[in-house]
Amino acid sequence: MADKIKSSYKFSKSFYDDAITQGKWWSKLYFKLLWGGVDDNEIARRVLDWIPDDFKVKAAIEREQSGARIDSAEHEQARSKIKLLDVPVGTAVFTTEKYRRMKQADITCLDYSRDMLEQAEYRFRGAGITNIKTMQGDVSALPFEDETFDYVLCMNGLHVFPNKDKAYSEILRTLKPGGELLACFYVAGEQKAADWLAKTVMTRMGWFTPPFDTVNDVRKRLEPYYDILDFHVEGAMLYFRARKRP
Repeated sequence: MADKIKSSYKFSKSFYDDAITQGKWWSKLYFKLLWGGVDDNEIARRVLDWIPDDFKVKAAIEREQSGARIDSAEHEQARSKIKLLDVPVGTAVFTTEKYRRMKQADITCLDYSRDMLEQAEYRFRGAGITNIKTMQGDVSALPFEDETFDYVLCMNGLHVFPNKDKAYSEILRTLKPGGELLACFYVAGEQKAADWLAKTVMTRMGWFTPPFDTVNDVRKRLEPYYDILDFHVEGAMLYFRARKRP
């Protein structure tokens, strides 16, 4: 299964971005007919808007709301501790511009596919982003200490991961208490055409990996460990924001 996933994304790297951003007529038709007209660009924008561009300002607001006095040294300390994991980063077609603005963040981007990672690295270099570390790796065995990240971003990944139980477990382990998991992905049971496509073409090509969660399955995974702050379904796509409980 692992080799199939790598091969599928190697094969698709020349048209992957056009497919998910609806950059061509055929990709627009594909999303309209089989995914309920979902706009991946808009969903990505909403998910990324949950992450502040300026963590220093966010930290100050949160402290001031608690009644605490803020000084410049505390601003700097809060800023230096903010860490984000993006898994899978893919080609970074949705995230490069966002990361360019996040100059105060410590960003780690991980992907199982070397081909996807190389395209992401090319984009980051072109945008002049220097605060990103990229690495090839497996979400089911994340090479990080417990409670490392303030944010974990998982866009278009949870329908691909072969071991979904382990993926959720590893994300939970590496997320700090009070940290947030932000995700968007395909869910089963919402669109018949999408379910057919996922089980046949997408699975055979190695782009998707069953079993696929339903909306209720996802809630059951999250509710014991997270406070769900946002939870939305559009067509066959789910996107959410959840905060890890202390």
